[in-house]
Amino acid sequence: MTPKDTHIGQNAFAGLGYQTLKQRYGVKLLDVWERPFDTVDIGDGITLKVNTDLMASDFLVNLPVLKTHAQVRVSLGIKNLKGFLNVSSRKKCHSADLEKDLDYMISRLPGLLPPSATIIDGIYSLERGPSFDGKPRKTDLVIASSHLVAADLVGARVLGHEPDDIPYLKQAAADAGLSTDLSGISVMGESIDDVAAYHKHTFPYNADNTLPLGMEKMGIKGLKFHKYDSTLCTYCSPLIGMLLTIISMSYKGTPFDSVEFLTGKRLRPSADMKKSILVGQCMCTHNKNHDGPQEIVRIKGCPPDPVQAASALKSIGIEVNPSVFTSFEMAGAFMMERYKNRPEFDDSYYFI
Repeated sequence: MTPKDTHIGQNAFAGLGYQTLKQRYGVKLLDVWERPFDTVDIGDGITLKVNTDLMASDFLVNLPVLKTHAQVRVSLGIKNLKGFLNVSSRKKCHSADLEKDLDYMISRLPGLLPPSATIIDGIYSLERGPSFDGKPRKTDLVIASSHLVAADLVGARVLGHEPDDIPYLKQAAADAGLSTDLSGISVMGESIDDVAAYHKHTFPYNADNTLPLGMEKMGIKGLKFHKYDSTLCTYCSPLIGMLLTIISMSYKGTPFDSVEFLTGKRLRPSADMKKSILVGQCMCTHNKNHDGPQEIVRIKGCPPDPVQAASALKSIGIEVNPSVFTSFEMAGAFMMERYKNRPEFDDSYYFI
């Protein structure tokens, strides 16, 4: 997906079979990317562009998935509302400001809502989300509430995470007058303690966050691939996963010659590295005036240019066809192999 893509929603509706709902019940299918946006003040002088249809709605049914998230721990009803923002506002949410950061921005989203119901789909939950490379589980739960924040507080607990450890959820609860210990929430049906199961939210990194722990255990030397932070947005994150996978699969035991990869909007090249590879337009812009001693390799563009990505890998001895960075559907197809011959993922569950 790129900011210039069109018909994303309509293509998704067709692929997911939503046309059946349209034909059977007269459901109107709207693609947010093809609809207008309103400018909305969320406080502290910050404005976001929000889908007009949401702002004009009499009632919203919010249908997030029960999943953890690599940057903000859990992605439930509140985080789901980020999908109503236009591209520039989504990027703004990944601000480099240490106070008005991603958690801050997300915590303001409940204030956009008309009257609503939140139904968290936990029939399948997702560990280490939000993408398809996470680990799905057949959890067989649905969490429903007329109070968005209450639903998310319960959802976080079900995923095994304390709301107090999730900055945006802690702030949203305070704004809504709710306690993060759930003392003001009446839970009906299953007991949270009976169904809660810890879902990891990220892959582990080494002690100084300079390399995924798995790559360190492989014995990879001479390389730093600094851990992403909250400033990394949707348009760079798929490439990061691809780069890590390609480097891991290509490593033959020869140490790299003091190379580092930097992402997001905050990091600066390390003085002790010989080569710093800047991934994405934001990182390139952030360091446009850098004049350090090391070689700087830039992967520009939003999303990052695949030819430049391939060139950057070539500069450290890894040959790869640029098309690998644009064939994300192939990566999805590869991940689908995990579900073969597993009865809990029977195809019939996904069709009307």
